[in-house]
Amino acid sequence: MQIASYDTDLTDTQWQLLEALLPPRKRMGRPPTPPRLLMNSILYLVKSGCPWRLLPKCFPPWKTIYDRFRKWCRDGTWSLINHALRTVVRAEEDRSQRPTAAVLDSQTVRSDAHGGEVGYDAGKKTKGRKRFLLVDALGLLLGAVVLPANTPERTGARTLLRPLLPAFRGLRTLWVDGAFNGPEFAGWVRREAPGLQVEVIRRSDDIRGFHVLPRRWVVERTFGWLMQHRRLVRDYEKTDCSAAGWITIALIRVMLRRVV
Repeated sequence: MQIASYDTDLTDTQWQLLEALLPPRKRMGRPPTPPRLLMNSILYLVKSGCPWRLLPKCFPPWKTIYDRFRKWCRDGTWSLINHALRTVVRAEEDRSQRPTAAVLDSQTVRSDAHGGEVGYDAGKKTKGRKRFLLVDALGLLLGAVVLPANTPERTGARTLLRPLLPAFRGLRTLWVDGAFNGPEFAGWVRREAPGLQVEVIRRSDDIRGFHVLPRRWVVERTFGWLMQHRRLVRDYEKTDCSAAGWITIALIRVMLRRVV
């Protein structure tokens, strides 16, 4: 039983909302780890950024938590939880359950020495990985992939969008920055989703310094939310699947704090 209390712990209201979204318990086998304690452990980890083996002793054994984290990354449980909470947040904002507009962008982060596949982003002068995110008009996650940092923008965008576009057939507008410009990418999007229009938001050469760009600020704010979680300030994950899983968990935490 957890004794210590942390700011990342779920409130009773948050747990009541989240509990209904978790996979059902198995009826056979050993008594399961209390699911609320397991979720508190994972939320503590994503916020604090500590290594698995340095989790406080008040939490279950780190191997137990890690096994559940990896299992839910692989079977899509984190994505299903994210989808359900996104629907709740959109409803509270008087938005349709199915988004009609989305924003696409990428973020390059430096990798720790973990043995996973990385690359060098010459533009950012960074060795690590590149996160490709698709978010709705509220900045809530629709999908994410993590690839080596030398992945071209359009290649990463196709990798992200190919499995997502069939699931979001209601999308009509896709806002991107100049890195995704060009008739080839726009034509590919139209072939994959005939009703979807790509709109490029360009930065004006006449403007110097920081300037908020229409629509683009939505996904930039989402990247800012990720940077508030120490686990995501750098890339510590050996696999792309785990890296994308932590992105989803961080934004699940953002939505939980937003709705209750």
